[in-house]
Amino acid sequence: MTATTGRAGRRLPLVLRNRAFGAVWLGQVLTQAAVRMFQVGVSWWLVAYAVGAGRGLASGLFMAVSTLPAVALAPVVARVVARCAHRSVLRAAAATAGAAVAVLALWGHGGTAPVVAAYAATLVLASCQAFFDPCLTTSVPELVHDEDIEAATGFELSTQSLASLGGALLGALVVDAAGVPGLAAGCAAAYLAAALLVTTVRFRTAAEPASHGGAEGADGPAATDGKPRGLRETLAGLPAIRRILVCFTAANLFTTAVFVVIPLYTTSELGDGGSTVALLEAALGTGTLLGSVTGARVPGRPTRLGACLLGVMAAAFALAGLLAGRLVLASCLVVAGWCVGVIGVRFVALFQRLVPPADKPGFFAVMQAVLGASFPVASLLFGLLGDHLPARTLCLVQAAGLVPAAIALALLRTPGTGDRDRGRASEGRQTGADRRTGDNPQADEDPQAHEGRKPHPSDRSPELAATGGER
Repeated sequence: MTATTGRAGRRLPLVLRNRAFGAVWLGQVLTQAAVRMFQVGVSWWLVAYAVGAGRGLASGLFMAVSTLPAVALAPVVARVVARCAHRSVLRAAAATAGAAVAVLALWGHGGTAPVVAAYAATLVLASCQAFFDPCLTTSVPELVHDEDIEAATGFELSTQSLASLGGALLGALVVDAAGVPGLAAGCAAAYLAAALLVTTVRFRTAAEPASHGGAEGADGPAATDGKPRGLRETLAGLPAIRRILVCFTAANLFTTAVFVVIPLYTTSELGDGGSTVALLEAALGTGTLLGSVTGARVPGRPTRLGACLLGVMAAAFALAGLLAGRLVLASCLVVAGWCVGVIGVRFVALFQRLVPPADKPGFFAVMQAVLGASFPVASLLFGLLGDHLPARTLCLVQAAGLVPAAIALALLRTPGTGDRDRGRASEGRQTGADRRTGDNPQADEDPQAHEGRKPHPSDRSPELAATGGER
């Protein structure tokens, strides 16, 4: 390839110049759009059609059920992703979810599907998504080259934004027009299309670029020389990252409540229908998409930047609580979504570079479980509060709860700034070659000095040089 051709290829977005990643990314867009459309649609159906008294509790319980699998299945997900072929995991998850909602669609066309069937269906969808998302995150190095990891992470996180945007726009509108059966049929089509897309992709093993022998099959998991650690050992070896996850778990208790607040705000404060729910959900998704696209260009160290963005989100929720109005709430949701998108890009890219390759399957499963652990609690809590408090008061509660999380995150150091964090992260993993070159800074940068580690463009980047680069 000539230099001119290479530069022309670089100008193309990653999803266009890397067909394999583009196909899998589109599959994730379809799966997450389907699950989000189902969540928004059924939540609106419960509030507007199916339930009389206790609408907040019914909606909150539904959202709690939709997030439980990510927490409960974390150890199983970690083992499956680490041991099984990644393409097979992604394909099976999408196909199983598609079959489940197809059954619900047929049931609904034959007669009115009971509320419990909607709860059971969302439990299956959430379980399949609990496997799909961390498996794809772990598979990024098998689909792209090292220099494209951050771009791939941005595209992957933008999936959440696209899913929220597309799924939210369609969810409530489809329920108003075609009911739950039409909603389930659309979700089934999206899941089955995603399964077909994943089937067409060949996954590269981590050993192929380095020309190591003994590579697994075309869709096998990333090969690593280091032995994967258990879930507890994974987080115990990354103390600074563990503290960051705790801060975001606390913040998620108040940010994720927005999915319960939006339908309640629409009915009680605005007195509108499904089109307004679609508008508000689309505003949140648009903001998150913009944040995912621009996140890599926002300056600042991750912890300080994250604290500032949590503060901005608190201000946005407070404004929505103080001033009622469709345009006011939509604008606040755009701002809050942008903050979520930027935080996701900066911190997931940081974790991709700092977590040892052998630990990534377990880590990303744990990350999803830890961050999602507050979602069921938030859904039930704000659902119960929504039956007794105005929706605008719930927005003020969200704002107040984000302030302590922002302060705690601001007090943390960026991972790797201390020698203690670096030492604990790599304790027990140093080889004889490492010890022989430990006094030579240049030798520490040698890709052969660390077992199972390839040279990486981030090794000498200014940001990681400043933070110490926890390995």
